Amino acid sequence: MAKVIIGIHGLGNKPKNDLLKNWWKESMLEGLRNISEDIELPKFEMVYWADILHEEPLDETLKDEKHPLYLKEKYIQGSKRKSEDQHPIRRKILDWFDQAADKIFLNDDMTVNYSYITNKLIHNYFKDLEAYYENGEININGKTYHARDQIRNRMIQILKKYENDDIFLISHSMGTIIAFDVLTFHLPQLKIQSFATMGSPLGIPFVRSKIAQEKKLVLNNDVKLKTPRGVKHWYNFSDLEDDVAINYSLKDDFDENKSGIKAVDFIVNNDYEIDNEENHHKSFGYLRTLEFSNVLLEFIVQKDKRFLQKLKDIFSN
Repeated sequence: MAKVIIGIHGLGNKPKNDLLKNWWKESMLEGLRNISEDIELPKFEMVYWADILHEEPLDETLKDEKHPLYLKEKYIQGSKRKSEDQHPIRRKILDWFDQAADKIFLNDDMTVNYSYITNKLIHNYFKDLEAYYENGEININGKTYHARDQIRNRMIQILKKYENDDIFLISHSMGTIIAFDVLTFHLPQLKIQSFATMGSPLGIPFVRSKIAQEKKLVLNNDVKLKTPRGVKHWYNFSDLEDDVAINYSLKDDFDENKSGIKAVDFIVNNDYEIDNEENHHKSFGYLRTLEFSNVLLEFIVQKDKRFLQKLKDIFSN
């Protein structure tokens, strides 16, 4: 059985597919070098869906910062390793928010309370997510599609292509929502050796409510969403300064699947910085974190279960 890594990017316009794919590979290889492992990656495929919602990709060669296709946040190697400060005060605030958010924003039947506020925020700041959930019509090469269906189909095709292989599925940001939905609603039997979520909004009440509505499931303290059936390991990586992953811990929001698998949460330091500006949500920074690099290494070399348990003991909370 061959090994394959499949990645799916997050929201917003992106550079060209080949370039983004190469930058993800470079980020993973950088992380492996940081743990003193000079090792090759297995085959890597990118689920690229930015072109479904954006007519032209971002252009890394443009110099005019005011141009709508100007790309500022390119891949660059990390210039320094961040300290292991895990922001105890911020963590307490986020833990409080996690507990309070469900009570504030969700009704007993898991429908969204104050939905007008949520919808307004999404419309103003997360237009890709809005297009995904509205599943509105889009035109591609003279043909009409529905946005969410087309995005999911893009991922379904690639996953089915490797259904007989050993899959490590890496998802970032909105890509974690797409991946979870596809594995839950479309390919529940597909075996995923390792499922990584990075900077994930899956814990946000609005997102969980959307999944529950599609699943026609009424959630409460006793009934929660579950880890997708075919997932053998789920690793969730969050930087506490990543505002998209404000509900940074998923282990309490999603119950285990029939195989007893639920999310293992890792708090990480996303060190992405360019022109002295930090972005704790950037995929390149997540892909080279110490914690993710060790999980990736375990997948590549398939070390024994004692290694995995040691890893969980060191990093999980």
